[in-house]
Amino acid sequence: MAGGAAKNDQGRLTEVASLEGDRALLGRSSTAERVADILRDRITEGYFPPGARLSEESIGGALGVSRNTLREAFRLLTHERLLVHQLNRGVFVRVVTVEDLEDIYRVRMLVECAAVRGLGPGPHGAAVTDAVAAIEAAVRAGEAASDSREWQALSTANIRFHQGIVALAGSPRTDELMRGVLAELRLVFHVMADPRRFHAPYLTRNRQIVEALQAGDTAEAELLLLSYLEDSRSQLSGAYAQRIAEG
Repeated sequence: MAGGAAKNDQGRLTEVASLEGDRALLGRSSTAERVADILRDRITEGYFPPGARLSEESIGGALGVSRNTLREAFRLLTHERLLVHQLNRGVFVRVVTVEDLEDIYRVRMLVECAAVRGLGPGPHGAAVTDAVAAIEAAVRAGEAASDSREWQALSTANIRFHQGIVALAGSPRTDELMRGVLAELRLVFHVMADPRRFHAPYLTRNRQIVEALQAGDTAEAELLLLSYLEDSRSQLSGAYAQRIAEG
């Protein structure tokens, strides 16, 4: 994995240069948090794939920020488990382990199912209605992406679907927790590099879950979601373990 990343260093230079377009997002009050937001998006979108080394000089120059600011941003993303610091080598995008992946799904089952369960049988208020509408929009976006064979867009729509499920809890802290968990999960998908295989089969199940929520049948929605996550974990963990073993 490390050897393959080294071969792609030249390609990373081009991707780093594209960060110059993000400089305007920093505004006058450049902060480590804003730099971290930009890099987090780039990492989860796959511009910097797992195993890639992040150059302080190149990225700092592209964004126009100081080395200290960039290092603080790296520290924040390391805390989020998206980056890892290797002594005398630098900072790299983290390669998730199979054990990490199992734990990610453990957290997802606890949080996502609890978010649905916490709704109760209803009737539900406007906030829940709006949240379910956002989930429905994510499902429609996934279906449209599948129809047009835009597999990365399908992956993004699926992540938004699960973010919408968590948003049912109405908890900013839970939303923040799952943002990090789902960002880690995207590192796994970037290694697999086959979003169609791991997302397309679940489109129908996404639709079933949102329809149960729209009908107010939260018990059924939770059962469907739990089965969904268990099947997804089993499929992805097996394939990921094989991919990591192959290097």
